[in-house]
Amino acid sequence: MTKMMKTLCTAAALALLSSVVAAKLPAPSDEAKAKAAEAAAKTAWAGKVDGFLLCKSQDKVVAHYKKSATKVATVAVKGAAPASACADPGPFVYVPAGAAPAAAAAPAAPAAVPAKKS
Repeated sequence: MTKMMKTLCTAAALALLSSVVAAKLPAPSDEAKAKAAEAAAKTAWAGKVDGFLLCKSQDKVVAHYKKSATKVATVAVKGAAPASACADPGPFVYVPAGAAPAAAAAPAAPAAVPAKKS
């Protein structure tokens, strides 16, 4: 009797779950799409910042290693690579796809500060 009850409860639970899985979600609104696009852009920018910080820390470790290696023994480094070019991604700026590119390309000019006269 209990085995039949367990089977019946399991079947009912599976039927309930299948109806939940089969439900369709409505299409996202334009606002939700814009928010998702901005979140994706911010995530991509965060990845660039992480890469930049990693590059800078690797340069620091290499500089320390080279400095300590010259103290211990003079090591001839043949074909030493120049300092790597870590590209700073700058601050996060999001430009929506429908926005005019001219507005994004021309940042606001800082206010001119008059020079002090001595």
